Amino acid sequence: MTKKRKVCVVTGTRAEYGLLYFLMKEIENDDSLILQLIVTGMHLSPEFGMTFKQIENDGFIINRKVEILLSSDTSIGISKSMGLAMIGFAEAYEEMKPDLIVVLGDRFEIFSAVSAATIAKIPIVHLHGGETTEGAYDEAMRHSITKMSHLHFTAAEAYRHRVIQLGENPNNVFNVGGLGIDNIKRLKLLDRKDFEKSIDFKLGKRNLLITFHPVTLENSTEKDQLSDLLEALDELSDTHLIFTKANADTGGRNINKMIDDYVKENSHKSIAFTSLGQLRYLSALQYMDGVIGNSSSGLIEAPSFKIGTVNIGERQKGRIKSESVIDCQSDYASISQALEKLNDSLFIEKLETVVNPYGEGGAAEKIVQALRDFSFKDILKKQFYDLEVKA
Repeated sequence: MTKKRKVCVVTGTRAEYGLLYFLMKEIENDDSLILQLIVTGMHLSPEFGMTFKQIENDGFIINRKVEILLSSDTSIGISKSMGLAMIGFAEAYEEMKPDLIVVLGDRFEIFSAVSAATIAKIPIVHLHGGETTEGAYDEAMRHSITKMSHLHFTAAEAYRHRVIQLGENPNNVFNVGGLGIDNIKRLKLLDRKDFEKSIDFKLGKRNLLITFHPVTLENSTEKDQLSDLLEALDELSDTHLIFTKANADTGGRNINKMIDDYVKENSHKSIAFTSLGQLRYLSALQYMDGVIGNSSSGLIEAPSFKIGTVNIGERQKGRIKSESVIDCQSDYASISQALEKLNDSLFIEKLETVVNPYGEGGAAEKIVQALRDFSFKDILKKQFYDLEVKA
């Protein structure tokens, strides 16, 4: 009888878990695989909604909780959290003895998880590598995770090429499309009435969803940038605003306090959430007239709903974008101009023909097939794959 592979999925944020949900379901339902789950980071923080409870409510068994977050989002606090994470993951791997680990993206928690797995000689599967976010230290984290990983699943062909360019063997790099598209295709989204009831907020004539994260390679710019954004939003008429709060990055608490203060003064037209969760977030996109901020979801998921995205500043610089994305600087004048374009009738008409560059779904099934059938024999003996250099 063939031994079942123990596949350990690591998740540290609400957004990341949302992308991993259907992949975890596929692993759980596969007779040749055993799902293991480690939860860490913001999932275990009261400040960020204790979202591990949602994971349990979804029916998943959490094998290990690795507590790492300190009550500080300074550079020193984040670095100390990374150290705690290394210790916690090392202990978890020793106890659970997974055959491989699966991680997504670029955050500091994942960097620590992968570093510990490298030392423990556990094969690493990386999702959504090869992407660029030039305004965040996530950029360096992501490429470092790629170099420590052994099997790669990217969200676009250009990202697959970039992973190969980083020296990874093409036979181990697969373009499967964006995992977020699976959620759009497979979740039964809420109708307008049920959605309004679920957030205890009535939608308006026009509606915008706003997510603004710190630009971690800039020095304490988040207050000025968010002030300009809030000022520009405040000038819109007949528009209701739904805010989702920032992650546990450097400066995130400053952003969240400013959002809370704004909503308190403008409760008639705005509401804020630490976490909407994947179902409510995607359900919201059905009824929005646009997505505002600097979150990757405005580039990856929003185009599938034929709505525009105002992408502010440098945080997502370098990512593949559809024609539904309006790039702007982070000052008041640029944001106001972008919001004006978002409401332009010609731009709205163009949205009907937008194609999402992150695919049409099916990523989870493709990944699970590889996790089941791929031969991991000698995969730890990595060699740098050299591209042919033109003279």
